[in-house]
Amino acid sequence: MPAFGQLSRFGNRRLARSLAVAGTGVAMVALPLFGATSASAATTTEPTTTAASVTAYPDNLDGWIRESLDIMAQHGIPGSYDAIHRNIMRESSGNPYAINNWDSNAAAGTPSKGLLQVIDPTFAAYHVPGTAFDPYDPVANITAACNYAADRYGSIDNVFGAY
Repeated sequence: MPAFGQLSRFGNRRLARSLAVAGTGVAMVALPLFGATSASAATTTEPTTTAASVTAYPDNLDGWIRESLDIMAQHGIPGSYDAIHRNIMRESSGNPYAINNWDSNAAAGTPSKGLLQVIDPTFAAYHVPGTAFDPYDPVANITAACNYAADRYGSIDNVFGAY
């Protein structure tokens, strides 16, 4: 299917989140060229900044971590790219829809969800304003989990196992 006919699961929320972070009141939309393929339309993993100072992050693990780090910096939440990546790979292998239906949390009715396997009560308690209120949203999941880890362990950098 051509790139212009594809919709990203998080595309609309990512655009709204980018515009909300900018706070400029200026809406800018970047659309792929007709006939461009997914591969040719998104070959970079570096965030880009538009004239209105809106940073556009790639819709992949690298972009989600970088966007989370920027939001965390605005809220004074410590954490590093490497620690977030390490924990995501251990918890979900980078799958934002990962769900744990077998552990004690799941047996109690609150399975762990998302990239960093956060249960709903923890997500609600540590949700960071400016992110989606959806534990499957990659940026919201990372940011809430890092907020929790900072409160509990000082930083996600101090987490080397299930937490």
